Amino acid sequence: MAQGTLFIVSAPSGAGKTSLVRELIESLDGLQVSVSHTTRQRRPGEVDGVNYHFVDVPGFEAMIERGEFFEYARVFDNYYGTSRPAVEAMLAAGQDVILEIDWQGARQVRSQLPEAVSIFILPPSRSELEHRLASRGTDEHAVIARRMREAVKEMSHFDEYDYLVINDDFTTALRELQSLVIARRLTLARVRERHGPLLAALLSGEPGVE
Repeated sequence: MAQGTLFIVSAPSGAGKTSLVRELIESLDGLQVSVSHTTRQRRPGEVDGVNYHFVDVPGFEAMIERGEFFEYARVFDNYYGTSRPAVEAMLAAGQDVILEIDWQGARQVRSQLPEAVSIFILPPSRSELEHRLASRGTDEHAVIARRMREAVKEMSHFDEYDYLVINDDFTTALRELQSLVIARRLTLARVRERHGPLLAALLSGEPGVE
């Protein structure tokens, strides 16, 4: 079975990454998002194994000791991480996998899996990004200003990625993401693994061989 591809997708808050990735996996078969592990408390409506794999701190730290994370970070008082065995199992089964992580996590993953395909999603302008953050209507100006500073810091690492998608028009950005996934599936190595018998038959020189 052909090995799946690991896609790393990063973006600043407000760039539309979550919505784009959700539509992407709904539009293409054989593509799924890796579910992260976390030590934070489960919120109302969240489902273990769907939103996150919820574990306690000792359990998470034991996984760190066993080297079971592609990447992990501690944010305030909680750990977040991507399970290496879970991702590797999906890839081995021929599934393409998306990791929604920041630039620091992306660095950790690329150092261990250089063949991963990395994509950075950008907003069309700083003013549009600020508008999107403000349109949520739940944050004060100081909070929005802080998020803008964090977004600019995140965006400064765009040149570490293989591909850039500018989310000006949602439909266009989605089509570009779909194109990246489909193009990866059409590489010589992937097609050779998936359609080896067909390629052999086409070059066999025997008429009528299918």
